[in-house]
Amino acid sequence: MAGRAVLVTGMSGLIGRALRKQLEGRADLRALNRGAVEGVPCHRADIADLEAIAPAFDGVDTVVHLAADATSPNPPWDSILHNNVTGTYNVYEAARRAKVKRVVFASSGATVSGIEKDKPYSDLVAGSYEGLTSWPMLTHLSPVRPAALYGVSKVWGEALGRQYADVHELSVICVRIGRVHTEDKPMSPRDFSVWCSQRDIVRLIERCVEAPETLRYDIFFGTSRNKWGYRDLEHPRAVLGWEPVDVAEDHR
Repeated sequence: MAGRAVLVTGMSGLIGRALRKQLEGRADLRALNRGAVEGVPCHRADIADLEAIAPAFDGVDTVVHLAADATSPNPPWDSILHNNVTGTYNVYEAARRAKVKRVVFASSGATVSGIEKDKPYSDLVAGSYEGLTSWPMLTHLSPVRPAALYGVSKVWGEALGRQYADVHELSVICVRIGRVHTEDKPMSPRDFSVWCSQRDIVRLIERCVEAPETLRYDIFFGTSRNKWGYRDLEHPRAVLGWEPVDVAEDHR
């Protein structure tokens, strides 16, 4: 990590701020943000403007792409198109042009959360645990099932990353981030299934940044060690050596 130039889009957001604390002093951190980020070299531009963001990628080894509209479970389409679709394409393309080695893409559990309409997942997220002893875990190989257009936009980002990895030999690692809160604890019955602590998510992103260059493309779920979770955590353990340390049940 020492000396590695890491560009973080959306550093002013919740996860971006937590990641800065995790990596600061250990990597050459830079920000691509619409607003200023004090104390870090920051290129200010809108990710929907490819030519405007391009200079931020010069001399960068790894991009952590966090910027998106995640203001609600279902942001308006115009914003999704602007930020999550066009913006994500621009980040990949700017990375390719600048010969960046890796993009860590902040995907979302929303790529599969449509399954929460079906049992036993509907019971898990409702906190109705009676009779539940085991259930099929969703893995990175499970079919996508986005719950809303926000989730669809994250499926787009994963598929686009696959294409850039195959055609342009850009290493792309997608992290399907669970529910992260400012309060850093579960805030609803559903969170006891899908919550991720700030500490766990930034440690996972860090492992993605540090992963060997031979890791060309992969997808990992990022949640804490939740008793009622349905998203597989074995894959990131096996590939990255990452295991979450926080547990939603500790906050009951």
